[in-house]
Amino acid sequence: AYTAQATGGSGAIVYGVAGGADNAGFTINSTTGQLSFLAPPDFETPTDANRDNVYEVTVSATAGGASATLAVRITVTNVAGRLGARRVATGFTQPLYLTALPDNSGRVLVVQKGGLIRVLNPASGAIAATPFLDVSAQVSTTSEQGLLGLVLAPDFATSRTFYVYLTNLAGNIELRRYTTRASAPLEADPASADVILAITHPSFDNHNGGWMDFDANGLLMVAVGDGGGSGDPNNNGQTLTSLLGKMLRIDVRSDAFPSDPNRDYAIPSSNPFASGGGAPEILAYGLRNPWRSAFDRTTGNLYIGDVGQSTREEVSLLRPTDSGLNFGWRILEGTFQFAAGSTAGMTPPVLEYAHNTAPENGRSITGGYVYRGPIAQLQGRYLFSDFISARIISVPATTLTQGTTLQSTQFTDITADLTPDVGTIRGVASFGEDQFRNLYILDLPDGEVFRIVEIE
Repeated sequence: AYTAQATGGSGAIVYGVAGGADNAGFTINSTTGQLSFLAPPDFETPTDANRDNVYEVTVSATAGGASATLAVRITVTNVAGRLGARRVATGFTQPLYLTALPDNSGRVLVVQKGGLIRVLNPASGAIAATPFLDVSAQVSTTSEQGLLGLVLAPDFATSRTFYVYLTNLAGNIELRRYTTRASAPLEADPASADVILAITHPSFDNHNGGWMDFDANGLLMVAVGDGGGSGDPNNNGQTLTSLLGKMLRIDVRSDAFPSDPNRDYAIPSSNPFASGGGAPEILAYGLRNPWRSAFDRTTGNLYIGDVGQSTREEVSLLRPTDSGLNFGWRILEGTFQFAAGSTAGMTPPVLEYAHNTAPENGRSITGGYVYRGPIAQLQGRYLFSDFISARIISVPATTLTQGTTLQSTQFTDITADLTPDVGTIRGVASFGEDQFRNLYILDLPDGEVFRIVEIE
């Protein structure tokens, strides 16, 4: 990595590592002054103190009674190579979501359908013995039910606050707020549980939605399914008095409904129905079963993967200034007319693909991310998957524009490129990001977690 050179003094010069923020990761040849990493550095998972791929170490040189030190900064850069997938962990039970811990450790939280959230160190594959949260006795897991979503508060590092999305034992949707223990910041305090939003779900056990995240203004976005059943029999997607089949936006920093224990939040004044005409929580509507959405961290655009009925899978776009959009379900399934009704004013998806046996198609979309991590060749590309076919697809985000619909013949299939080093990617339930914007793949049936990497 670096060779120190010193002159002067009497006798042979002896080199050593004298300190520095990252000195524990280095060794030096005491005779030649050659400084080396103890383990090869990984650009995608830096291990320096502040995780910026700049390693700081202090080298010493001693000769006789004289000595000197020199502070050295070694920068690790990325070398372009071919794409790959590295299995970083196994042993999970139906993993559904992954998100970063904002503590500069590289660790992530993995949500399991059955009600556990586990702490994973991708660098070692170690899963903490004590769960971050255990609500396994409080969730229904029939069909598409379970512990479905997680988001940490923007100020989690100081507030220790986080939110989960689950279906309770009665099959209804709950958004809950928790804090972690002051004495154990990676363990939830069960006594802190607070249901901030409850949504009655029909007797069907599917189409629950389950994604949440904070936008750039600190407002909580929540993707809710249409309530299930075939063809949205209650027309929830188009009913503005129902929270089902919607993208919601609420402000969890205050409580405008103190007398209602199931509404512990305020309504953003910019919501389209804040003053009437529909449920004030609604930001956009006409969704069927939004399964995994994500913000582009550069543009603020929100990409919503929406699972289709029997004809189309789609991704819809919600830009930071968009409000009150109608994505069409159940009148439209993608760009296909599913039920009678006017399509005037409806917003088409930015991409769709059909249900058939063509290699570029599939049957159940898992929404993805616009890649903003360390791999240059993926920068600015939207990656998503089909759960049934296990295909992983890449398209430039710049080709996804409101008002036009990209078709599957324009997709790039990168499934073969992401053949993992160990294991098999069989059913992608979700993607996820760590603190350094590395992108992970969660395999539901096998309980495996993979990281997309560049192989030199």
